[in-house]
Amino acid sequence: MTELGNIDDYRWLVSSDAVSWLEKAAQTEDDPDSLLRTTVALRRDLGKARTNLVIALVQLRRRGKVKFSQADRMFFTRQLLEQATDEQIGAYKAARYPDQGEFADICCGIGGDLISLARRSVTRGIDCDEVAALLAAANCDSLELKSTSVHVDEASQIPIADFAAWHVDPDRRPEGYRTTRLTSHQPDLTIIEQLLAANRQGAIKLAPAANVPEHWRNNAELEWIGNRGECRQLVAWFGDLAKSPGQRTATVLSNGALEACSIRGEAHVEIPLAKQVGRFVFEPHSAVLAADLTGVLANAYGLQTIAPGIPYLTGDEAVDSPMLARFEVSETMPFNIRKLRTHLRQLDIGHMEIKKRGVRLSPEHVLAELSLSGEGSATLLLMPMGKKMLAILCQRV
Repeated sequence: MTELGNIDDYRWLVSSDAVSWLEKAAQTEDDPDSLLRTTVALRRDLGKARTNLVIALVQLRRRGKVKFSQADRMFFTRQLLEQATDEQIGAYKAARYPDQGEFADICCGIGGDLISLARRSVTRGIDCDEVAALLAAANCDSLELKSTSVHVDEASQIPIADFAAWHVDPDRRPEGYRTTRLTSHQPDLTIIEQLLAANRQGAIKLAPAANVPEHWRNNAELEWIGNRGECRQLVAWFGDLAKSPGQRTATVLSNGALEACSIRGEAHVEIPLAKQVGRFVFEPHSAVLAADLTGVLANAYGLQTIAPGIPYLTGDEAVDSPMLARFEVSETMPFNIRKLRTHLRQLDIGHMEIKKRGVRLSPEHVLAELSLSGEGSATLLLMPMGKKMLAILCQRV
């Protein structure tokens, strides 16, 4: 996976020879004029390919701080950074593994999961891509993780039975575009099944929307994991790594929280229909929605749905959970853009967050039509109510 250079250029990038150039580029990154002058100077000394690698890595290290606290010491490509498990989720996942034995991290990429597993026990990273393996090894070395080794190999060639447990993150873009079909992943479903047959102590990282085989639903624990406001991945846990085989789990990791917030249960649990909108409206986290556990969550907190099939819940008690965004209701009304515009101007509302479920109107279109200019702020929730549309004016708590 050579986005900007060949393997020799990447070997140079992770060597001590590149350190001074990376430091020089990092010092001028915030000043476009200085960065341009530095780029010209670097191209004169390094050539185009290595200059592009240096500039790209400096920018990726800044972006990578969202995922990795020590990103300024790590090595990335754009695609591998996008695909990497961030350190918060990686640490959460690694805690399921035994505290001894050797692990295998297959399709390790730049080492998001590998780094966390290596902090748990001895771990071998494996990737069929030479650049990915090179960067993963450099990241482990930079973070002084001595219990790792990284190898270039195919998943089908790994003696998986020799490991205490394993993890795989199949490439979901082997043809250059994203796919949620396991048969189109690399390694594909056939090879993953072979790994499971040889060693049941495994975990498969997938896209949240992946359609897993029926026998996985019955024998694995399927866990949708979210942080920073989004559902990031689906993990299929097998063997002793599965806490609740045959069940679904939704987990939310909050910034600064010491423990994860999780719920488990069955999909498609029915939610009672509210007779009227209560004091609060709640929106389940995307991990809960992806896991189809909205009914389990609603019943756990005594909440009701506002409209059938719409994941806005309501109740009069102020539920405080990382799994629920909470909005305090000011008023409800049928949606009429002209009446709403007049009303919001009377309330001096000028800053509006618009969220919607089950309606075709785009928030951007509604915001443009409202043409607000006041000093106050509010949130507007739009959803179907029978054949009409309901508007709920509220404040995000």
